[in-house]
Amino acid sequence: MTGTTVVLVVDDEASIRRLLRRALERQDYRVVEAGNARETLAALAIDHPEVVLLDLGLPDRDGLELVPVIKRTGTALLVVSARDATEEKVAALDLGADDYITKPFDTEEVTARVRTALRHRARRENANEETVRTGDLEIDFAVRRVTKGGNEIHLAPKEYAVLTELARNAGRVVTHAHLLRKIWGPAHEADLEYLRVTIRAIRRKLGEEVQSSCIRNEPAIGYRLIAG
Repeated sequence: MTGTTVVLVVDDEASIRRLLRRALERQDYRVVEAGNARETLAALAIDHPEVVLLDLGLPDRDGLELVPVIKRTGTALLVVSARDATEEKVAALDLGADDYITKPFDTEEVTARVRTALRHRARRENANEETVRTGDLEIDFAVRRVTKGGNEIHLAPKEYAVLTELARNAGRVVTHAHLLRKIWGPAHEADLEYLRVTIRAIRRKLGEEVQSSCIRNEPAIGYRLIAG
């Protein structure tokens, strides 16, 4: 018997839908399928999925056009696409996608990303949550306090702003452009070096090396704070 969490799998290839269905049902999700944009919109209205796995190459509409439509329903959204250009990934993430997985994919990775997206969705719904923890790092938004291993970390205002934006989106890729717009303003959207310097400073103050940092690089796209 499958569980109550509904996952909508959108792909025009029946073989991909079957592969994802088997993997997701093993994790006790209830799976709904759609092969095009029209079926996707119907499934959103009828089945109210908690997560959507969306292919971009649909026969009746570009999948990117569906991203903001899907996100307005409040569901978590993972793009699963053969399109691997950085511009496509950034566009999907900036439109609101929670993650981007490139085909061919590992089904275990997909199910892990689904679990992360569900946690992120639950965190968004709990708008009053005041603390985010990942490993021994804790960010307390109420008192603007960051601790690691129980020790308080003193961050400059821009450093704190970047870390908290990543924390509020923990587990999700946050694009360079989004962080620069949000923290430095629209006029600095292309000033990537500002962000790189700030991330390096945060890692240094947290005592982390790049390879083991809780802040992960998504090359040419953005950064992700590892959740959990």
